[in-house]
Parts: sequence; C-alpha cells; structure tokens
Amino acid sequence: MTQLDARPQAGDTVRSAPDGGVRTKGLGGNSVGLMGGAVIGVSTVAPVYCLTSTLGPTVSEVGLQMPAIFLAGFLPMLLVAFAYRELNKAVPDCGTSFTWSVKAFGPRIGWMCGWGLLVATVVVLSNLAGVATSFFWLTAGEITGSAGVAALDGNKAVHILTTLVFIAVATAISYRGITATKWVQYALVGLQIAVIVIFAAMAVMKSDEVAGSLDFSLSWMNPFSVESFSAFTAGLSLSIFIYWGWDACLSINEESVGSARTPGRSAMLAMVVIVASYLMVAIAVQMYAGIGEEGTGLGNPETSDNVFAVLADPIMGSGLGVLLFVAVLASAAASLQTTFIPVARTALAMSAYDAMPKAFAKVHPRFKTPGLATVAAGVATGVFYTVMSLVSENVLVDTIYALGLMICFYYSITAFACVWFFRKELNRSTANLLFKGVLPGIGGLMLTAVFGKTLYDMWDPAYGSGSSVLGMGSVFVIGVGLLLLGVVLMIVMQRRSPAFFRGEVLTKETPALELAD
Repeated sequence: MTQLDARPQAGDTVRSAPDGGVRTKGLGGNSVGLMGGAVIGVSTVAPVYCLTSTLGPTVSEVGLQMPAIFLAGFLPMLLVAFAYRELNKAVPDCGTSFTWSVKAFGPRIGWMCGWGLLVATVVVLSNLAGVATSFFWLTAGEITGSAGVAALDGNKAVHILTTLVFIAVATAISYRGITATKWVQYALVGLQIAVIVIFAAMAVMKSDEVAGSLDFSLSWMNPFSVESFSAFTAGLSLSIFIYWGWDACLSINEESVGSARTPGRSAMLAMVVIVASYLMVAIAVQMYAGIGEEGTGLGNPETSDNVFAVLADPIMGSGLGVLLFVAVLASAAASLQTTFIPVARTALAMSAYDAMPKAFAKVHPRFKTPGLATVAAGVATGVFYTVMSLVSENVLVDTIYALGLMICFYYSITAFACVWFFRKELNRSTANLLFKGVLPGIGGLMLTAVFGKTLYDMWDPAYGSGSSVLGMGSVFVIGVGLLLLGVVLMIVMQRRSPAFFRGEVLTKETPALELAD
C-alpha cells in the first residue's frame, strides 16, 4: 500500500498527501444515501422557521410580489448549486467551498472562503438556538395554558440558560455521528412538511372568510412588478437568506453512498422541496391574510417577525394551532443540529490541509465524526450568543443582519471557483459550457451584486437596529469586522503553517485522488 493509498485511522490527525492531493479523513463512509442527504439539506435550511420570520419583512418590502421574490431568490441558489454539483464530482471533499476555492484560486482566497462559511454558520447556529428557545417557552405556554410559562422567555437568565441547553444537546447529537443525525432529521423534517402542507391547505380553504383576503393572481409571480429596484434588492437579500444551508448535503460527501454524485443530487432534491414549500405557503397566506398593515395582515409591523404566531389559531383552530408552534420549534431545533455538519467538517478539512491547528483534524475513533471540531463549534456558538445577548440585543440583531454578507461572500467565491477550475473543459461540450461555466458564473455575478448592494445599504445606520459606530451603521461594522477578523487570523496561520500558504499542501488544480464511496 502506497503512502497516498493509506487511510488514516479513526482518532488520528490527518496529514495531507505529499503531492497536495485530496485525502479521505477517517469519516464514516457509506452512511447517507440520496434521501438522507436531501433531508439533511432541507433541515439545515429550516423552512418553517424561515417562513415565520421572513413572510412579514418580505411583504413590507415587495408587497404582493412576495412569491415572485421567493422565486427570484431561488435562481442564484440554483445556479450556485450547479457549481457545487460539478465541483463535488471532481473533488468530493468535506471541505467543499474551502477546498474547491483553494484548488481554483490558491490558499489565501480559499482560506477566506472557508472563514466566511465558518463565521456565517456560527452566527446562524446562535440565532437558531435563540429561536428554538423562544418557541420552546411559547409552545410550553400554549400546552399548559399558562401565560407565566410563556413569559419565561422574557427572563434573560432563563432564556440564555435554555439556549445553552439546546446548543449542548445539538452538539451531542452531531458528535455521535451522521447516522444519528439522519434519523433524528427524518422525524423532524417529516413533521415540518406535514404541518405546513396542512396549514397551507386550510389557509386556502378559509381564504374567503376574513376581511383583507385576496384571490390568487398570476401577477404575484412577476418580479418586474416590484415598485423599485431598492425594494427588489432588499427583498432578494431576504429571499437568499431563507435558502441558505442546502449545501450541508455536500459537506457529508465523504460520508455518502456514491460520494461523487449522490450529494449533488441530494442538494438538487432538497432545493426543489424547499422552493415548493415556500411558494405554497407564500401564496396560501397571501390569499388568506392579504398584505394589510392591521390585524392578521402580512404587512402588520407588529406581527412581521413571527407571522405564524398570529395566523396559527385563526387558520388551524386552537386545537391544531399548537402544531404550528411545535413545527417552528422542530424546524429551529432540527436546523440547529444539522448546521453543525458543515462547520465541523470545514474545520476538519482546513485542519487536515494545515490551514488550521491540527487538533481539529482528529476524528472520533467510535463515531467517526470530527469530534473536537464539533465541540469547538458548540462552545463558540454558546459563547457568542451569551456575550451578544449580555452586551446588547441590538448587537445580536445586527449580527444576524450581517449574515447575508457572509452568505453571498462564500457562495459567490464558490461559483467563480467552478468557472475557473473547469475553464479548460468548457469548450468540450455544450453541457460543460452551461453547467460548469455559464450558469455558475451568472449565479456568482448575481450574488456579488447582492453583496455589493448589501454592503452599501449597511453603511446607513438605519439598516438593522438603527445603531451606529462612528457614523457607520453597526451592521456594516459587524459584517466588515468579521471579514477583517478572518484576514487577521489568516495572517496568524500563515506564520504557523507557511507550507499551506505557499501552495505546497493543497495545490491549485491538482488532480483529485479517487475517494472511496
């Protein structure tokens, strides 16, 4: 057995191949199939949670064109998904965006792309944990009929402690392996989809029973009817956020059955389920509640942050309405648990290729998961949420607003990495030109445009919570500050691991080694 063929044993620190080739890392192979991967992708997106928190703000930006904006946000995600699919076929590595952008553009751009994914995921994890906590106490209050129980979420100490418990439980499940993750997700995702289908059907059936209800119109599907370009980009930014997370399917490529093809197919299947769910619910609630600014209207600013809390009982009745609260809780909790997958495996890959401290490359001998990386992600999430909550609720809110910047940052780099990585193959066939070049390139350009517009809007202190630092919007300071922190950490790692940054560990365009399925 040659040195390149030797597989690391579980528990070992993975060392890179001498020629910079992609290596397996001791993860549990053949653990997830097509459906399991798709379920993990849907779960990470958290469709029910995204809907309840996004329907109101999207209507406030684009009005009746909400379904059109959901479709418009799906387009760049679909185009980037082609990039992920093609790159995964060539280099099925759990480092995904990090590994692919290193091989396309070199170590520094690749490191920053990996950093964008890591920091975005930690912010999302903290937000999901907080949402799970809020809906836990809301659901407990509904079940017990006690306003005092529901009000416990307003107690900061109780809220933070409950959030830390959710983070600890999610970390423990992820730590125990991808198979445990998969079966938990089947149950939670199944519950979410079943409840929102029932909710949407009942909303349509009752759409003529309340004031402000509307008849469906095909004009709702026309994005060009949005009143202004500014409103369109604001709505698009919200729409892109609600699709984030589908790429978790690709992070488990080394643990999938058919690592080169199955994850890409899972991602496509997950995205179809997600966009269908969003359109179904968006049309149904718009027909039932309309877009008015009073009562149950979707444009009501007092209820925009949690639309389902207002619509649950009127649409489903007091008996079934609690199921919607349970579905939101399940959505946030499920996504909290699966979102550990990409951050832990990206850290594992970065460590395996000497871009991060080697300790993160250790794989648990029994569970075959990146144990230390998973625990570190949990600790970082808990610390981040606790500190942000204690410092200021405004800071926490603004950090979440800055998330869109990180998402567009690393998704667009990945899309462009596909075009550049396959540039010599684009003229070999029409399929190559489309799926490895044109479509990913358009997706990357769209996300770059949203990145630039978001960066410009963030400068205004009115963006987000309305707070500012030295005249700059606090969302801008946080977003740019997190990216600059990545630059500082990259410089530190460059001193500790010069070989990686000289391109000697994971080289640009090195032919990938065959990975065992």
